[in-house]
Parts: sequence; C-alpha cells; structure tokens
Amino acid sequence: MRDAVTTLIRNYDITGRYLDRDAMDRLKSYFSSGMARVQAAAIINSNAAEIVKQAGLQLFEEQPELIRPGGYAYTTRRYAACLRDMDYYLRYASYALVAGDTDVLDERVLEGLRETYNSLGVPIGPTVYGIQIMKEIVKEKVAAAGIDPSYVDQPFDYMSREFSEKNI
Repeated sequence: MRDAVTTLIRNYDITGRYLDRDAMDRLKSYFSSGMARVQAAAIINSNAAEIVKQAGLQLFEEQPELIRPGGYAYTTRRYAACLRDMDYYLRYASYALVAGDTDVLDERVLEGLRETYNSLGVPIGPTVYGIQIMKEIVKEKVAAAGIDPSYVDQPFDYMSREFSEKNI
C-alpha cells in the first residue's frame, strides 16, 4: 500500500528523474491538505454506521426493486450483505483519503471484484450509486464541520469510475 508521497517518488525513480517543480508542488499540496484529509477521515470514522444506514435507506427508497422479490437485496441476508459492502467501501475510501492516493483501493477493493460480483450476480449500477450517495453524505458532514469537502471526492469517484469502466 502506498501513499501520495511514495507513489510520487516511485514514479520519478522508475524514470530516473530528480524531483522537479511539479513534484514539489504536489508534495506541498499533499502536506498542506493533510490535516483536512485526516479530519475528514475522523468524521467518517465517527459517523460510519449512520452514513451507511442513511445511504442504504436512500438507495433502497430510490431503487425499491432491489428489495422486492427477485431483487439483489431481497432477503435479509442479501440486504445485510449490501450494507456490509457499503461499509467496506466507506472504510477503504477513508484510507485512500488519508493516504492521498487511490492505490489502496486498487489493492484491497477493486482487484478481483469483477469475478466476485459476476459469480454472485451483483448488479454494478446500484453499487456505484450507493458509493455516490455515501460521498454526498460524507461531504455534507465534512462541510458542516467547517472542513473543505473537496478532498472527499477523489476516493469515491475513483471507485465509481473503476466499477463503471469494468464489465462487471
């Protein structure tokens, strides 16, 4: 698992270059945003159960076919699995937020997901929508705490984009 600093250094090392002005600017940005990213992760941590519950309620209210007979979240077991997965995505989004890098999402969430979801018949559209709902809830909570919520977008949007681009 890497963070923004180790990823940057690794990329420059691979090409055999010294850190240039662009690299220094990215490092400055990473360190200057560090406190806001950590505070946002703390808000996620202290409100995780509420965020997942609220996102799940909104998802199933807007897409009730998911909880009707034949829907992916129809049984209690499947409903609980859906909320468990949402919690999983939220937790890893918080890790990526602190790291300032999406590498942890590739390593721990996205790799192998296609095969898993295909084998279980999990629809990707509602998954992506649930991730976006959680992002909006987190942004509201972060903004309410007086923290710049723009840092919250990256991990959630990255997961959504990667899920959407894969033929799951």
